[in-house]
Amino acid sequence: MKNISSYKILLLLAGVVVGLTSCNKLSEDPKSVIVSSQFYQTTSDATSAVNAVYSTLNSDPAGDFPLYGRQLNLLVENASDNQLYSPSNTNPDVRALGTETYISANSRVQKVWQQLYYGINRANIAIDNVPTIQMDTTLRARLVRESKFIRALLYFDLVRLYGDVPLVLHNPNSTNIDNLLIARTPSADVYSQIIADLEDATNLPKSYSATDLGRATSGAAHTLLAKVYLTQQDWPDALTQLNLVINGGYGYALFTNYYDAFQKATKNGVEHIFSVQFETNLGEANSTQYLSESFTSFNTGTFPIDIPVDTSLYNLFSAKDTRRSVTFYNTVYNAATGQNVVFNNAYTPYFNKFVDYSLSPLSSQSLSGVNYPVLRYADVLLMKAEALNEINGGPTSDAYNAINQVRTRAQIANLTPGLNQAAFRDSVFLERRKEFIQEGHRWFDLVRQGGTVLVDALHKISAKSAATSKNTLFPIPLVEIQQNAKLKQNPGYN
Repeated sequence: MKNISSYKILLLLAGVVVGLTSCNKLSEDPKSVIVSSQFYQTTSDATSAVNAVYSTLNSDPAGDFPLYGRQLNLLVENASDNQLYSPSNTNPDVRALGTETYISANSRVQKVWQQLYYGINRANIAIDNVPTIQMDTTLRARLVRESKFIRALLYFDLVRLYGDVPLVLHNPNSTNIDNLLIARTPSADVYSQIIADLEDATNLPKSYSATDLGRATSGAAHTLLAKVYLTQQDWPDALTQLNLVINGGYGYALFTNYYDAFQKATKNGVEHIFSVQFETNLGEANSTQYLSESFTSFNTGTFPIDIPVDTSLYNLFSAKDTRRSVTFYNTVYNAATGQNVVFNNAYTPYFNKFVDYSLSPLSSQSLSGVNYPVLRYADVLLMKAEALNEINGGPTSDAYNAINQVRTRAQIANLTPGLNQAAFRDSVFLERRKEFIQEGHRWFDLVRQGGTVLVDALHKISAKSAATSKNTLFPIPLVEIQQNAKLKQNPGYN
C-alpha cells in the first residue's frame, strides 16, 4: 500500500463529511454528493461530528493499530527504558524503535504523525461547523469545547514528539496543493494554541450522565493544562491547575485497589479523569485495544506483542508493592484446560495491565473492553509533588503527602523525610515510572528531565546503546518532507 501523507489526507478530507447518521429527509442538491453545507444542520449532525473526533483516538481509518490502542505506545514505550518489541516481531521499523535506530522513513513514526493530524483535522471540522448549527446553545458550546480539548491533546502529543510542527486550525478549503503546504510552527506558538484550547475547555461540565461517560470534562481540561505547564516548567501555573482539580469538587480519588484502574468493570471510575474508550463486541463502533494482546497466545507459549525491556523493570518493585502483580504476570489459570500456564523463559514476566480478565476464553483479547487511561488522579498527585518541590527548592509537607498517597495505595512505606530537592525529584520520577508502566508517560518524563538523562537511562539497557541526544525528538516523517519542501528535518536525522 502506498503511503499517503497527512497533507494529502487533509486534502482528501476537505470535501468529505465524517460521522454521518441515517436521515429520512434528504434533499439531493447536488445529486449523489453530500457536502458540508448539507450535513451540518441538526443537533444529531453536531453530535455525530464530535463523536467522529473521539473516534480518532481509538480507531484507524486504514485498520491499523489505533493511536491509543498501541500506536503511540510503540513510540513512547519502546523508545524508553521500559519496553522492547517481542522477540518474534520481525517488523524492522518496530525493532528499530526498541533499539533507538529508527530513521525518518520509519513507518510507525509516520503513522503516529498521520493519526494525530487526522484527529486534529476532524476536530477542526467540528470547531468550524458546529457553531453554525441552530440548536441548543449550551450543548453547542459544549461540543465545540470537547473538540478543542481533543485538538489540544493531539497537538500536545505532536509538539512533544516532533518539536516544531505545522499548526493547522481549519479544514482546508482549497484544492491547490501549494496552499496546503505549511512550514513548521515554533513550539512556543503551538503551546500557546494548546493552552488557549484548554482554557476554553475548562468551561466544560464537571461530569456527565451514564450515556455520556468518557467525554471530556472541565476536570480533564484542568489536568491536561497542568501537564502542559509542567512540561514547560511553569511550576506555579501547573500547581494552580492541579489545586483546581484537587479542590474543585470533582470527587476524584485513588481507587483503593490499584487493580481497579485497569479493569472493565471499574472503567470511568473515581480515579479516571480522561480515558480513551474501548468496548467489547460493538462491531464497527469498537476498535481493538492491542495493548491487551500480550495474552492472546498464552496457550501456545509464543511471545506476546511487547515485553518488558528486561527483568530490571520488574525488580524496581518491592515484593510488598501491589502494583507489581497488576503490572506483570508469569503465571495464569487457563479455565479451558483447568491448568495453570507458567511462563518461565528469558522474556518473562509479561505485561498484565491491559489484559481484560472478564473475557472468556481469556485468550480473546482482541475483544478487550479495557479503557486506556490518558489522565488519572495518581498523575495529579505526582505532578503536585513535583511542582511543589521545584517551586520551593525542596519538598514541602504537602509534596510528601501527595507522593505518599500514591505509595500508601501501593502498600509500600512512606517516602523518607528530609530529602533534598534533587533526591525528592528522583523519587517522584521513580514513582511515576512504577505507577504508569505501559501508559505512555515514561519517554516524555525522561525527555523533560533533559537529553543527558534520557541517553543515560537508555544506555543502561544493552539493546538501546545506540541512543544519542537526537532521540529527544522523533524525526519528521520522510514522506512529509518529500511532499512538502517547507518542512525541515530535526537535527541528527536524514
